Amino acid sequence: MGRESSTPSSVLVTGGSGVIGRALCVEFGRARWNVGVHYRTRREEAERTAATVVESGGTACCLQADIREAKPVRAMVDAFLSRWGRLDVLICNAGQAGNGLVLKTSVEQWTDTIETNLTGTFHCLQAAGPVMVRQQGGSVLVVASFSALQGTTGQAAYAAAKAGLLGLVKSAAREWGADNVRVNAVCPGWHRSNLTGSAMPEESGIKEAMGVNEHVLGRLTDVESVARSIYHLALLPAASGQIWNLDSRIL
Repeated sequence: MGRESSTPSSVLVTGGSGVIGRALCVEFGRARWNVGVHYRTRREEAERTAATVVESGGTACCLQADIREAKPVRAMVDAFLSRWGRLDVLICNAGQAGNGLVLKTSVEQWTDTIETNLTGTFHCLQAAGPVMVRQQGGSVLVVASFSALQGTTGQAAYAAAKAGLLGLVKSAAREWGADNVRVNAVCPGWHRSNLTGSAMPEESGIKEAMGVNEHVLGRLTDVESVARSIYHLALLPAASGQIWNLDSRIL
């Protein structure tokens, strides 16, 4: 979908400096959208993402905010609106892994993971929701995780935060539906970047083999496929309050 006058054209992607965020920004850029690339600390990565968006045919700017705090998020949305005038799509992608067994996770680890993944998304919805309600239209797509649906051994805080997002999405969808604001979530599973990104090379092959064995399609997805799916799902005009599982494992 291109940037015709009758179609949405401005998207804000939180966590735009990460692997999935970068792919999402580029996917919208290929369709000639205005793309806000959010980052917290990785400015250089965000700038590279923005440059790639421009090379792909879109326009882009970088926006810094610590989404764990409400005030910086409001300032980020205000800066986005000052540049492009409206906010058509918000992709809540920013997050972090929270590794630790239930009995081994410290309160500090728990709090940091919840604040980034769940509270941070809450702040983004609180800042962007009123804008879309005033516009009488918009789409929010929250990137949750397959872990939200079945839990993950060794990632108790992460799974809890991602599961919390699903309730938040359904509540916001109910509240904003009358104003033509759609709110949905996707649950990506294992893909190549999060299997190999932080693991040692010899560990990566083992993890990938285990991941493939769990999928009925016999293969992992790639980040570009995830981004492409999210792009199209964000634009579905008749869907809200939905949770889409981007995975071939059977629950």
